[in-house]
Amino acid sequence: MRLGQIRWNNNVTAAIFEKDGMVRPIPDYTVYDLIRLAEMENASLTKVAMRLAIAHKEAALPIIPLHPREVWACGCTYQTSADFRDAEHGTREGFYAHVYRDPRPEIFFKGTARFCVGPRKEIGVRSDSKFTAPEPELALILGAKGEILGYTIADDVSAWDLERENPLYLPQSKMYTGCCSLGPVIVTPDEITDPYNLQISCTIQRGGQTLFSGTTSTAKLNRKFEALIEYLLRANPVPAGSVLLTGTGIIVTEESALAAGDTVTISVPEIGELSNPVVIVE
Repeated sequence: MRLGQIRWNNNVTAAIFEKDGMVRPIPDYTVYDLIRLAEMENASLTKVAMRLAIAHKEAALPIIPLHPREVWACGCTYQTSADFRDAEHGTREGFYAHVYRDPRPEIFFKGTARFCVGPRKEIGVRSDSKFTAPEPELALILGAKGEILGYTIADDVSAWDLERENPLYLPQSKMYTGCCSLGPVIVTPDEITDPYNLQISCTIQRGGQTLFSGTTSTAKLNRKFEALIEYLLRANPVPAGSVLLTGTGIIVTEESALAAGDTVTISVPEIGELSNPVVIVE
C-alpha cells in the first residue's frame, strides 16, 4: 500500500494513493492516528486504512506523509559516508571508519515534526553555514515496538562545515528549521519485498541547470535495519510513528553546496520523488 497525507476539506487527512495517481481519503484520520488505531486493534496498518478509506477517488497532491513523533538518524552506514567524513576531519586513525565497521552504529536525534517538511516545501540552509548539503536516505516508519510499518524517502539536510569545524557541533549541523524532508508517500513492506535493493538518486538544480547528480543503492548498506533499530531501542523506547533515517551513500561535495533558489530532488522508483526548494533560514 502507498499511504500518505493530503489537504482535504482544509484538514491534514490520511489517504491511500492508488497506482493511477488518484487518492482515496481517510476522513477524520491522520497517518499517525491510523498507526495508533492499528496498534490498539492489534491489526495491520494496511487493513485499517483499507477499512476506513472512502470508496471514490479524488485528485490531490501528497503533503508530508507523517508528522513524526521523533526523528532519529544513522551515520556511516555506507562506506562512502565514512570515508568522506574521515577525509573532512583529517582523522588519520579513521575515526568514522571505526564507526562504519564496529558493531555499535552512529545514531543521533534529528528532531521532531517541527523540523520536518514534505514535498515541494522549503528545506533550509543555516545563515551561518557555507557548506550545507542534502543527504538522500531511505527512512523507516516505526511502530511502538520498533516494527517497520513502511518506507519513505528522507533528506537529512546537514551543515557539513559545522561538524567539520568540531564534531561536538553535530546537533547544530543536524537540527534546525527545514533540516529534514520526508515523502512523498509511505510504502508498506508488503510492496517492497527487498528493501536492500533500492536505487536512490539525487539531483541539485540551479537556474535550470543540473549542478549535481548522484546515485547509490541500499545494497551498499553495511548494516541491517533490524540491527539499527535494536540499538536505537536500547534503553530508549521511541514512540509509535517515529522515523529512523538509515544513512546516506550519496556524497555532495563542497563545490555543490546548497544555495537559496536551488531545488533538491531525491528519487526511489518504488516510492516516488521528493523535491524541495532551498531557502536560507535565520
